Amino acid sequence: MNKKVGDYVSDWNHRQAYVRVYDPRGFEFEITIENLLYILENANSIKGKGLEGEFIYGWDGKDLVLLPVESPDYKEISKFNNILHEKSYIKSKELIIGATYRTKDNREFIYMGRFEYWDTKWVSPEDVRQSSYTVNVNKGKQYIFAKKTINYRKKEDLYLLNIKSLGDRIIEIITEECTDDYAEMFDLLEKSSHYSPYDESKDEYIIYDKNRFIDKVKEKEGAWFYGTSVYIENHKDGMAEVKRENRESENYVIATKTRVPSRWGSGYETKENILYRGTLEEIWNKFQPRYRNKYLTNGKLHEIGDEH
Repeated sequence: MNKKVGDYVSDWNHRQAYVRVYDPRGFEFEITIENLLYILENANSIKGKGLEGEFIYGWDGKDLVLLPVESPDYKEISKFNNILHEKSYIKSKELIIGATYRTKDNREFIYMGRFEYWDTKWVSPEDVRQSSYTVNVNKGKQYIFAKKTINYRKKEDLYLLNIKSLGDRIIEIITEECTDDYAEMFDLLEKSSHYSPYDESKDEYIIYDKNRFIDKVKEKEGAWFYGTSVYIENHKDGMAEVKRENRESENYVIATKTRVPSRWGSGYETKENILYRGTLEEIWNKFQPRYRNKYLTNGKLHEIGDEH
């Protein structure tokens, strides 16, 4: 091993520190300090001789890495590659509810069961004055695998892997025992629109508490004066937007938007119709702004409108 190279900082650039390693076959290469520390955790370095043991080359993104064959990472990679070469894929009749499996791309999932898998597709009406909308599509029965994740609302959710035919997709069973949180995961699955489709007829429109409405509008507008979408009628087309009249004004406006044919040819443009100008309290008293909760066919709450 030779001395450290790199690791300098300017007002526009920072180069990561590297260590040069001499290969007995007559060439040198650079590895990161992190790679060196990992090597020293899993191999010996003899003074005057250098690193001891057998190593392989690999890549971590754009960085060349040196991996000791006695390291846990190498053993795991070797085991994974052996499984791939053996082609001993998991068959559907071998699947166990709640067990943990490894996929061909080396990801771990819990097997939830075989269910009808639902998706959606967009429909664009010929009438440009009408908005596009989605319809439910039944993709048929599929094998559903899942793992926990955190969604964009920072709430626990499931990442789903749906497979029509297993083929070579599942290569190994990691744990046969049912995961401890299977029941909790299944509860999350039941709230997914892929398990049970969204049912518009179950929509629930709830009038905002006045203070909550005022706080939400002011929180959302921020420095850029964004508007807040609300419902003023109990159907999906009963939407309106509440926003500050202008940057200097203390008043707000509530307005609806209508799609009209474009003045410039094909397509459409949006026309704003201002319904009222006044304070947020006046708007709340006059229009009773509300949000929409969405439910699935199975009756599970799917989406809380006040979280948007």
